[in-house]
Amino acid sequence: MGAYGAEILARMPLHAITEVHGLDGLRARFLLEAAQLPDHERILAALDLADTLHRRDRRSREPYLNHLLRVATRIISHYGIDDPDVVIAALLHDAVEDHPAELAGERPGPRTEAALAELAARFGNRVADLVAAVTNPPPAESVDRHEQYRDFVAASLDRNPWARIIKLSDFTDNGVGILYTTGPKLRTLAVKYRPLTDVYRDLVARSDTPLSAAAKREIMDQLDLADERFDAILAG
Repeated sequence: MGAYGAEILARMPLHAITEVHGLDGLRARFLLEAAQLPDHERILAALDLADTLHRRDRRSREPYLNHLLRVATRIISHYGIDDPDVVIAALLHDAVEDHPAELAGERPGPRTEAALAELAARFGNRVADLVAAVTNPPPAESVDRHEQYRDFVAASLDRNPWARIIKLSDFTDNGVGILYTTGPKLRTLAVKYRPLTDVYRDLVARSDTPLSAAAKREIMDQLDLADERFDAILAG
């Protein structure tokens, strides 16, 4: 990509890149941002693993890898985070939940635990701990699945300030980007996500959440926008 093209790409909103340039554009934007970080080779290895695990996955009308690239890129470019472990965990935040068997390989034991052990072996214990903090537990039959999800998010992120950053970027991509979802799933997602915005507002405002004041203000604005979109969908 030429210098002019890279400069334009670096200024485009992430969902605009998705619409105009697709996966190739998002990958290029992520690589531009990641080039400034330490431990670059380990980040590229995480991107390769995410690509391999999610290659056949789709998210509404796009490759699932688009979502992972937006989440990781937002953490660097919008939140100002240059911690390789957090960026790697962002790229792999759905790997254990969606592909535990493929990730675990021949490791013995329950698939989730084996998959997390594999992540720890490849990328370190901190990455595995961050991914574990944002990996949803299996659904319980006796509990409403949305209620279980909200309880898990609140409890898990209460204990892990750095994992909040990953989940906030994930939620921003899901919430603000909900208008890019099509079909009956649109309302289902709005019902799932709308009660969570106040949980995230509390987490953003906490003094131990490792984000700058500017990043916190931006996230609060994004949560407001997400609420507007959820409410419009639910009122329709």
